Amino acid sequence: MIFRSDASRRVLHERYRELLATWPVPSEQRLVPTREGDTFVVSCGPAGAPPLVLLHGSASTTLEWIGDVVAWAEHFRVHAVDLLGEPGLSAEVRPALDAHVDWLDDVLDGLYVGGSVSMVASSLGGWLALDYAIRRPGQVRKLALLTPGGVGRQKSLIYLPAVFLLPFGRWGILQTMRLVAGPLPSGDATEYGRFALMVHEHFRPRRVWLPIFTDEQLEKLELLVIVGGRDRMLDSHETKRRLPEATVLLPDAGHVLPAQTEKVLTWLRN
Repeated sequence: MIFRSDASRRVLHERYRELLATWPVPSEQRLVPTREGDTFVVSCGPAGAPPLVLLHGSASTTLEWIGDVVAWAEHFRVHAVDLLGEPGLSAEVRPALDAHVDWLDDVLDGLYVGGSVSMVASSLGGWLALDYAIRRPGQVRKLALLTPGGVGRQKSLIYLPAVFLLPFGRWGILQTMRLVAGPLPSGDATEYGRFALMVHEHFRPRRVWLPIFTDEQLEKLELLVIVGGRDRMLDSHETKRRLPEATVLLPDAGHVLPAQTEKVLTWLRN
């Protein structure tokens, strides 16, 4: 079970639906059938605009993008996808990593997205977007990736101190989030920040080792990569070394970045 209990699922989903009701632009919500199970998607922006697919990170939801969609939906038909096996409203399954390419095929087919798409993705979602673009050449026009997996090495010992902090209630959860992710952007006390704390109280995050893509695979892609210099989960400096032209390194940021709305939008539209 990915939630700590049935009650945990109910309380998280109830609050999630309440926050989805605050989506800042007109939108539609749907469940897209796929071979791995139903996938929840929030779509917004002009119906005829170029498609933009958003893939959030682990232990997160489409709310990750709620501060960005006002700007992005002016220029794109935005589809914010809840990943499988995460605290959102998609199926509670965790397929093998290499199965996600077929899952994304099904999602795009279900959304009637024809031709190439652009993607914005973070962390685990960044790995999935890279994998999809590599294995489906020609399907992805541009990729904007925020602290993506699969480029810089994954740090293996960072989770150990969490064992000692998690028993200390919400304080321990917040300290664990800061320890693992590095410095968090301001706004922890907002309703969305409080929801992130709820997720870590009621949800069992996945522990997955993300394979590293080769230089040959990455050099074929049109990328913008933004990373934090104080990321404690992934080696952002290695990402910068491997993709020096594509990568923007924010020295004081952690794994969870401050808003990059305009930087991403400018790059997508060029």
